[in-house]
Amino acid sequence: MKRVYNFSAGPSVLPESVLRRAAEEMLDYQGSGQSVMEMSHRSKIYEGIICSAESSLREIMNIPDNYKVLFLQGGASSQFAMVPMNLMTGSNKADFVLTGQWATKAYREAERYGTANVVASSKDKNFTYIPELDPSAFTKDADYFHICLNNTIYGTRFTTLPQTGDIPLVADVSSCILSEPVDVSKFGLLYAGAQKNMAPAGLTVVIIREDLIGRAMDFTPTMFNYQTHADNGSMFNTPPCYSIYICMLVLDWLKNTIGGLEEMKKINEKKAGILYDFLDRSSMFRGTVVPKDRSLMNIPFVTGDGELDAKFVKEAAQHDFVNLKGHRTVGGMRASIYNAMPVEGVEKLVDFMKAFEKANG
Repeated sequence: MKRVYNFSAGPSVLPESVLRRAAEEMLDYQGSGQSVMEMSHRSKIYEGIICSAESSLREIMNIPDNYKVLFLQGGASSQFAMVPMNLMTGSNKADFVLTGQWATKAYREAERYGTANVVASSKDKNFTYIPELDPSAFTKDADYFHICLNNTIYGTRFTTLPQTGDIPLVADVSSCILSEPVDVSKFGLLYAGAQKNMAPAGLTVVIIREDLIGRAMDFTPTMFNYQTHADNGSMFNTPPCYSIYICMLVLDWLKNTIGGLEEMKKINEKKAGILYDFLDRSSMFRGTVVPKDRSLMNIPFVTGDGELDAKFVKEAAQHDFVNLKGHRTVGGMRASIYNAMPVEGVEKLVDFMKAFEKANG
């Protein structure tokens, strides 16, 4: 059996042990005689799966009791509309920090429902840094303050959270959820597409403080109202059953194989350190992000020569390092080293980069 080192930004690599367990249970989940893909979401056995996924997520992330966990569909992009429809209902204002494409899309969608204010942006340098924030620029009566905690395309992350006081902090955590501990109580709402660190594509997880539920705009569609899903335990309609099942397995792997988020953070810091250390020494490759804002999950890098970049991506794939082509807005390469990427994969990639540099320098 062939397995490549998959550096895709998403859908992304999953733990091999999770995939093997899912394969073993494909035809018969726990003696039920059926696959999770086939079973009714209203059955007792599936109820056990979704309840286990939620309880494991609560334990691993230390989610306070006054927060709801919602298993939804529509990707993180659906949250660009759901958040303002549900939260932008007091002053009808919200603040945004623009640190990349997804933060910008969230801002532009919110503009359709109220006054969206840009308090800071790093667009001037192609989003290669996290901008300094001036609290005096914050909207005093904003309904929420939105950030993208880790920027998948540009490889930056917030290392210090904005101090928003009583204004709920909302964060897109799609590409960094479960990569390290996070204090959920500092946020009003967290949302994440699961296809990077949690599960296959199809599942979106929302963690929302209970007092922020029940505020939706009158015209909000039933399926876009957080109240709908909170009141029905994420089972108002058929949920993304198989993705939730894989999420349950990934959470079990995080807890019982890795040892929790503190241990996961150590592994992720080691992986990122290996690649960043090489980039900082290399005479051919260089990282594109200001060092203090570097992501642990997504590492863009370039040679400065488009033809050489293309050659590298092609030859890397021939050596089983796949999905390394960078996003078109950055160019070059990008290595996404999510939780399930083993340390060995990053070490071997660096070995290949050293050999490529020697052969082409």
